[in-house]
Amino acid sequence: MTGESNLLGAFLRARRELVTPEQAGVPVVGVRRVPGLRREEVAMLAGISADYYLRLERGRDRSPSVQVLESLARVLHLDDTSREYLLGLAAAKPRRRRPRRETAPSSTAQLVATMPFPAFIEGRCLDVLAANPLATALSPRLVAGGNRLRDVFLDPGEQAMWPDWEMAAAMLVASFRGAVGADTDDPRFIELVGELSLASPLFRTLWARHDVRPRVGATVIPFLHPQVGELRLNREKLHISGTDGIMLVIYHPDPGTADADRLALLASASMPVR
Repeated sequence: MTGESNLLGAFLRARRELVTPEQAGVPVVGVRRVPGLRREEVAMLAGISADYYLRLERGRDRSPSVQVLESLARVLHLDDTSREYLLGLAAAKPRRRRPRRETAPSSTAQLVATMPFPAFIEGRCLDVLAANPLATALSPRLVAGGNRLRDVFLDPGEQAMWPDWEMAAAMLVASFRGAVGADTDDPRFIELVGELSLASPLFRTLWARHDVRPRVGATVIPFLHPQVGELRLNREKLHISGTDGIMLVIYHPDPGTADADRLALLASASMPVR
């Protein structure tokens, strides 16, 4: 899979196929041969012509008005994140290619190395740019040069750490699409999506849905760790200023809990013997 030349059309088609006639209030008559809504049904509900909607899906018109996009977002039951993503696709302009791959800012990498909690730096394509020893103790895949998508989809050891790894994988794909946006001719993006599309049927299925979610922290992540058992850690994701979407990711327990004790045990077990 390479960069998607008609991302707006592909997004509309994928989301159209996920909305049932019942959800849209469309009467079902006879046998339907397509999943979700038909093009003409979307057009009717959005108040535009079927021919114009067909041009949008086929990439013949890539500059719809905000009013049209808002109507389509309503018909397709898009949440706020997906709606903003749709508006961004229509407004996207060609970008100059980055001359090199992302690197962790040195000052942030130094901060990560001194943190008492598992912490790492994550690029736009979910590459691990730097990680501290406790992050690597939490998951051996959390090392510079790793990639969170590749780990979750291709590494059985990583999959075993998630109580519901398919749910985690779906959320990760949606975050990845939101991070990349319309910049799908990025060489790193093309390389990674191509590799995972060939290697993972689940990735192909999830990628075709065009789900989008923001890269956010402030959520609790459950782990099944092979050494210390169940862990529930808060995850923070903080944008690093002066970068194009590079994030600082920190896992931390609630103080005074069994999770804090287990993380402390993991930290002591990972300390080098002197």
